Amino acid sequence: MKLVVTAIVSSAATAAFFLKDKFFGKKKRTKVIGVIPARYASTRFPGKPLTPILGKPMIVRTYEQAKKATQLDRVIVATDDDRIAKVCKEHGAEVVMTSVDCPNGTERCNEAVSKLKESYDIVVNIQGDEPLIEPEIIDEVAETLKNSPDAVYSTPCTPLKHDEVELRQRVKCITDQQGYAIYFSRGVIPHNKKGEIKNFPEPFQDKPYLLHLGLQCYDRNFLRIYNSLPATPLMLTEDLEQLKVIEHGYKIKVIMVNHCAHGVDEPEDVPLIEAKIKELGLE
Repeated sequence: MKLVVTAIVSSAATAAFFLKDKFFGKKKRTKVIGVIPARYASTRFPGKPLTPILGKPMIVRTYEQAKKATQLDRVIVATDDDRIAKVCKEHGAEVVMTSVDCPNGTERCNEAVSKLKESYDIVVNIQGDEPLIEPEIIDEVAETLKNSPDAVYSTPCTPLKHDEVELRQRVKCITDQQGYAIYFSRGVIPHNKKGEIKNFPEPFQDKPYLLHLGLQCYDRNFLRIYNSLPATPLMLTEDLEQLKVIEHGYKIKVIMVNHCAHGVDEPEDVPLIEAKIKELGLE
């Protein structure tokens, strides 16, 4: 039985490898859509998208920030919940209803875009719990994928403070010299012999640890097959979807940005976000 399963996975991976030719050099990617996947059911934070942030639902604040991005030709909210859809529509957001069976935001994005009459070259997956997402960062990841024909995915990272490197909820990233992702982890990467959190060796002492931000930008053709690619060992071990991209041999282009606010993971994060909104004058 193990031989049969291995053969099936190997065959699927091989087929995916040959599909790469579809993505490179065939057509310049120009048209971009932003999708904000949102679900009500959450084990840690039920109803999170509708959580009031200074009197306005979090999903609405995220949508309003995304609408400021100049690279997005269209922005939609993809949800399976009528309560979320109703609130979004009341605030002028475009909503596409998706299946309750979507296992993750990536698949919800794919389903939502598949239902649209218009076609797009790039899909930006914008996390609904990022009410302070900078429009400039959305623009940068979209532009990066437009200008990186050998990549099927682009994503941002920002410098991570040393006292946060060991936090498991902070996903770290390492890249090669050309800015392509090598690995993502909830653990400490890179590591060193002494297991210490410290500056890189000279002459790289100014290089920071990198925090991966939850903004994902996909080639539309790649997104169509992404969810059908077999799960991979590192992806399952780390519980990080982006590792499946790397393990199947595709390239992820990483951009460096300065992002000072994290998303809303727990109810305790709400007052911190509200304070930041006031500080930035975004009430």
